[in-house]
Formats: sequence, structure tokens, C-alpha cells
Amino acid sequence: MRRIVFISFFWVLLSSCLTADESAQNRVIRLASLEWPPYVGENLPGQGAAAVAARAAFTEMGYELEIDFYPWARTLALARRSGLYDGYFPEYHAEAIEEFFIFSHSLGESPLGFVERKDNPVPWTDLEDLQGLVIGTVQGYVNTDAFDRLAGEGILSVERAGADIYNVRKVAAGRFPLAVIDRHVLFWLLDTDESLKNFRSQLQFNSTLLDSRQLYLCFQKTDEGRTLADVFNEGLRRVNTPEIMSAYWEHFCRP
Repeated sequence: MRRIVFISFFWVLLSSCLTADESAQNRVIRLASLEWPPYVGENLPGQGAAAVAARAAFTEMGYELEIDFYPWARTLALARRSGLYDGYFPEYHAEAIEEFFIFSHSLGESPLGFVERKDNPVPWTDLEDLQGLVIGTVQGYVNTDAFDRLAGEGILSVERAGADIYNVRKVAAGRFPLAVIDRHVLFWLLDTDESLKNFRSQLQFNSTLLDSRQLYLCFQKTDEGRTLADVFNEGLRRVNTPEIMSAYWEHFCRP
């Protein structure tokens, strides 16, 4: 397998950027998240690239991070319940979410685009060029404001699934030509999911990027949430989370 798991790499990486006061280590932040490898996942090295980066920022400020994993819809529901979690992550920015949560500063980037078959590439410049095609999306995911608006208006035709893997399988089977997906997620699925073994050489990431989305932590919209957002943002200022995530891609997610 191409991916060689050097767990010790993360201990070196984190120890190089964590300078927290030992006495502050009993302060625990609890976040809800989902299984979205390679960004987050309970059994991933370091619980995923986004988790490694977020933990580095929190530890820099003297906080310990604990993450519980659920299906995405349950993650959102639990995060909105006051007292259960301090917030959730990772999330794309959307104005509708600001009604309930406080967004942190950016944790890193997510290159968002489409998976397609190599024998059926879809050239496009504007989203309107995709009219008449059925496009796979994931139920409950934020895509881009423009894409979601056009889908909501019926200008773009979408078919929703419960997870990225289902959309990738459908594109592989020729059910529809495109599905929205993050580039790192696609490479991870192609490299690790046995159901895609016979399709790995047939699928690719569309050459036109839908967007490069920023990833955020969302905190409870309370005074405590605002305080934690400020703490986390200061941690982000002190550590280079994009560099931490880039190192993760290099070690675990090379296409």
C-alpha cells in the first residue's frame, strides 16, 4: 500500500509547535465531528488532518481536545444542544449557520470539485454550464453558496446521498456524470475503499475546481463560545495549521 503510517511523525510535529503551560492541561474542549477521512475520523492517525491541526492550536493555548464522532446529521443536532458540546467541526462557512454558531478563523483549506469518469470528462466554466446533468451531493453538506442556490432553484439537478462513498460508486457505475467531493477525500477513498478497487484507474478529479473552501470550527453561540473562539483563534495565530495539514497530506494522502 502506498500509505506508510509513521505515527511517530505526529508526535514530533505536535511537540515542535506546542508550548502550553502544564498547569492548564486539565481544561478540556469537547467537539462533535463526523467520519470524513482524511480530515477527521476516529481511527485515523491523529484522528485526521483537521483534528491534528485543531489539537495543535488548542494545546498551544493550554486546552485538551476531545472529539466524539457521529453521522453528520447527528453531529449538527448534538452540537446545537447547549451543554453537550462546545461546538463541532470541520465546517464550511455559510450564513445560515451563523444564526446558531460562531465561526473560528480558518483552520485550513478544502479543494472542492467533482469526481468524474476519465472516459466521460465534463468541461465547464460557469455552473450554468452544468444544467441538464444530474450531480451527486451529500445530504446536509454545505457546498458553495452559488451551487446550493442554483440547486435550490432547480436550475441544477442534484441527487443526494448519505455519504461521499455512495456518490463515487454511482459515478463509477455511470449513474450520473459528476458528484461534488473534496479532492483529498476522493484520493483517500480511491486508495482505501475496496468497493472502488476495480474503478481506481477509471475515476479522476474534474480539472475545474468548484471552490477552495476554508474549514472552520463552529462554537456554541454563547458568551463561553465566544471566549473559546477567541482562545482558539489565538492558537491558530501561533501555530501554522495549513502547514500541519499539508504535512499530513504528504505522509498519508498522496494521490
